[in-house]
Amino acid sequence: MSSDDVLIAEGLTKAFAGFIAVNDVNLNVRRGSIHALIGPNGAGKTTCFNLLTKFLNPTAGRITYDGHDITHMKSADVARLGMVRSFQISAVFPHMSALENVRVALQRQRGDNFDFWRSKSVLNQLNARARELLNDVGLSEYEMTRAVEMPYGRKRALEIATTLALDPKLMLLDEPMAGLGHEDIDRIANLIKQVSVGRTILMVEHNLKVVASLSDTITVLTRGQILAQGDYAHVSENPDVKQAYLGAGHG
Repeated sequence: MSSDDVLIAEGLTKAFAGFIAVNDVNLNVRRGSIHALIGPNGAGKTTCFNLLTKFLNPTAGRITYDGHDITHMKSADVARLGMVRSFQISAVFPHMSALENVRVALQRQRGDNFDFWRSKSVLNQLNARARELLNDVGLSEYEMTRAVEMPYGRKRALEIATTLALDPKLMLLDEPMAGLGHEDIDRIANLIKQVSVGRTILMVEHNLKVVASLSDTITVLTRGQILAQGDYAHVSENPDVKQAYLGAGHG
């Protein structure tokens, strides 16, 4: 494994009752990069993402993360190694405030249970770090707002803050722009760029404008196989990609 690669998939395959959803995928995610996984509906990208994030086990193939063979590891164990899937592991509690949500994630990162019995000084230390994270994602004014009362785009930012509280080396984002309006898309795209400093990000995303502006490397899947890989300029000029993805009206 090259020290430049934080995540490697070799011959990754997943079959469901005879249907091959992912077929012999080889993928290298470079350390410190933003890597996007795209493709038309039914291309197998969600299944591939679920395999990489350990929400599914492969039928065949091998996955290596930061020097560890994680092929048969559970998602929670992989998260402890610093590979964290946002919007899944970092669930937001709707009736807790933004500050309380981030504090719960900080407690989990420390390995503690809920600190109801902890001293006030310990909780205040967590509050200070939670406020820093809320400020980092532009949510200082929502500190005491319950998650259920926050605008959708701000809730997405809160989910990123709770993921950051787990101090990930590799952040995995599952369609971070889904359901967002134009203003929120720009805000979350800028936030992803900001939090990528010193980290690696792998994301599944439909919004091609976002993919073009954020990604260092793009992997295009179709029918469970890799169609093309490279930067946006290279991938977008590939005639097979234009036919299978761009020409299909997706994005």
